[in-house]
Amino acid sequence: MRGFVQSNTAPVTHVGVVGLKRGMVLARWCERLGLRIGALCDHDPDLLTAAAREFPGAARLTKWEEMLDRGLDGVVLANDFDQHAALAIAFLDRGVHVLSETAACVDEAEGQALIAADKRSTATYSFAENYVAHPHVRLIKQIVAADEIGAVELIECDYLHGLAPADVAALTGDPRHWRGRISPTAYCTHTVSPVLDVTQAWPTEVTALPVQSEDRPMATVLAFRLSSGALALTRQTFLQGEPDSHSSWLSVRGTRGLAESLRMPGEAAWSVRWRSEPWANDGHLRDETIVPPPLTLTGDSTVPRGQEGSALIVAAFRDTVTASVPPRVPVRPAVAASLVGVYGARSLAEGSRPVALPDVSAW
Repeated sequence: MRGFVQSNTAPVTHVGVVGLKRGMVLARWCERLGLRIGALCDHDPDLLTAAAREFPGAARLTKWEEMLDRGLDGVVLANDFDQHAALAIAFLDRGVHVLSETAACVDEAEGQALIAADKRSTATYSFAENYVAHPHVRLIKQIVAADEIGAVELIECDYLHGLAPADVAALTGDPRHWRGRISPTAYCTHTVSPVLDVTQAWPTEVTALPVQSEDRPMATVLAFRLSSGALALTRQTFLQGEPDSHSSWLSVRGTRGLAESLRMPGEAAWSVRWRSEPWANDGHLRDETIVPPPLTLTGDSTVPRGQEGSALIVAAFRDTVTASVPPRVPVRPAVAASLVGVYGARSLAEGSRPVALPDVSAW
């Protein structure tokens, strides 16, 4: 696996950032990868002031609509989790490339509108789903794509935070905050997107199960069938045993073997176990651990493991904007992943019955 090397010929591109918490992480990678931050937007004056110290040449705005006519080439949307689609559509209609954070839509109508906007725009929609680009996910995708473990039969993915009950309550108890108003299944794209990316399949049906017995369980298991016939199981939000690989763990069982990230502390959690069964390997068991190589940007600068996903997603966005490279995660997989959570909420509300998902690939 090669490290990403920054192009020295990419033209200067001006990007705006909406939402200056998660948005600042992406803004820093934008600047490091040759994109210029032209505008910053947040309704919190303290966040805006702090961001302006890092990017003094950027315009400071409190309303995202003020960005529409500033001649930006691209925009990073990192505002509230459930409020991305309307902004993305508005910027796409102005010919501004969009890199949007982790929920593409909150219902089917928004998803259809977003795909339609991407179709008619001269610009592109990219999903800022950094979990598809973390080192263990990239390694497993390579193994699957090379047919080393056969056809995927079962794929599992975790995105878990092992927080104390008081900390969970502080995050989810305020209905004015997006965490207090989204459904228990909504924040699923950090698990579903890697599943779709590794398998290159579409979700067709979902069943959501609560882990806790409360009316609003803060941990859920999603079981969904893929268009390839494989079964996917994902576990998300607040359960103990948070993986050290940026809260992520991935396992794929194929018809001839297994590839999964290690449930280990520290640096080992980014590594992948690859097992090929004796009957499928000339009578010899192959069971080895693969350590992902370092990722470099320029010169000898190595990207910290936990930041590789964000760095590569921003690098891909830069290449999309400046060189017309197709988006790393385009609009349809983004909408499909988000709708697993939407229809999962319906399944949960109806006693965990299976719910059919729309065929987003045909939209």
